[in-house]
Amino acid sequence: MFNPRSETSVYFKKIRSYFHHGLTRVWPCRIVRIALASLFIWAGIVKLLDPKSFAAIISTYDLVPEMLLPFAAVGLPLIETVAGLALLADRPWGLHLIAGLLVLFVFVLGYGILGDLDVDCGCFGAEELDKRAGLRAAFYRDLVLLFVVAPYLYLCRRVRRVASMGKE
Repeated sequence: MFNPRSETSVYFKKIRSYFHHGLTRVWPCRIVRIALASLFIWAGIVKLLDPKSFAAIISTYDLVPEMLLPFAAVGLPLIETVAGLALLADRPWGLHLIAGLLVLFVFVLGYGILGDLDVDCGCFGAEELDKRAGLRAAFYRDLVLLFVVAPYLYLCRRVRRVASMGKE
């Protein structure tokens, strides 16, 4: 006799097994971690090379007081670079810092889109593409990084930690 419940549970067990194997494999997680770290290191260094341009971009959002612009124009890229280096070295706080930065970026880009600001994203320096289209693309990119890539890395870390506890 056909029992749909048992059939469904078999499929869920198979899917869970594939998902678990995908998270326990070292190389996919490592490649995603290195790619995200490289993205943040690159973005931070590009902005550190030209802090005046980045300060001008920040000022167009009108979110930072004028007297704090130099600190934000140097501090934010430094934090991005350090977070990327920490993630590259597989430090847990690097992923936490990057997730926090992504939340900040999503809110700032969303503010720019909702305010219909004709500004540069500023994500990778002053030479961004079409301004408002660049804001939308950066917003969606950061949403994917925040809600797909970061959780994947958190899950990889958690599954590896649980797997290593089981081996002891």
